[in-house]
Amino acid sequence: MAETSYELTIDGPGRNALGTAVMQQLLAGLREGGGRPLLLRGAGDTFSAGLDLKEVASLDRPGMERYLLLLDELMDTLYGYAGPTVAAVNGHAIAGGCVLALCCDLRIMADDAKLRIGLNEVALGLEFPPKILALARRRVPPRWLERVVLEAALHAPATARELGLVDELAPDCLAVARERLATLAAHPPRVYAATKHALRHGALDLGAEEQRYFRDTVVPAWCGADTKARIRAVLERRR
Repeated sequence: MAETSYELTIDGPGRNALGTAVMQQLLAGLREGGGRPLLLRGAGDTFSAGLDLKEVASLDRPGMERYLLLLDELMDTLYGYAGPTVAAVNGHAIAGGCVLALCCDLRIMADDAKLRIGLNEVALGLEFPPKILALARRRVPPRWLERVVLEAALHAPATARELGLVDELAPDCLAVARERLATLAAHPPRVYAATKHALRHGALDLGAEEQRYFRDTVVPAWCGADTKARIRAVLERRR
């Protein structure tokens, strides 16, 4: 018999932006899920607009390191979640929102040409934290990896499916995501979890050199005056 599924909603200000409080809530929700089949969706009509740029712009170096390490923990926990996970990409999934979708086993996106998904960090002048690049290498097909990362575009659903950012498009993505989750949940839970662990264990772990690079290069770059100015400009355009 399939296990009862569990739905976790990304719900926060700024179109479900991933601020500290939202990420902590998601981590608590993943722990509460306890390995049950999990559907991840966004509140309202957005999956997640990405990192909370207002918070990012306010952080000093120690705060920035804590913030990015919290994002790393959220990625590790979702990517390594024992049970089946399906993302119902019910709206825009930008940067960090796209990252969370890529952490899931399957991604079903609403078939709405107005929606966008992508990793646009380079366009924003944000150097990729090593763990996000490790995830992209695992989840984006090799032939499209450099285009997705370096072009830094936000893609319509049809293009996103071609590039491997999502697996399927559906007019009612929530209904289809629930169907796909039920299919995965019908497998023996222990075997599913063991096989997933064998496939993914250690895949996002960083070596000593990558950890130094994160601490000594990425974190200071995110705190730099030029980066903060670009973020403020983005926030101003959004008003």
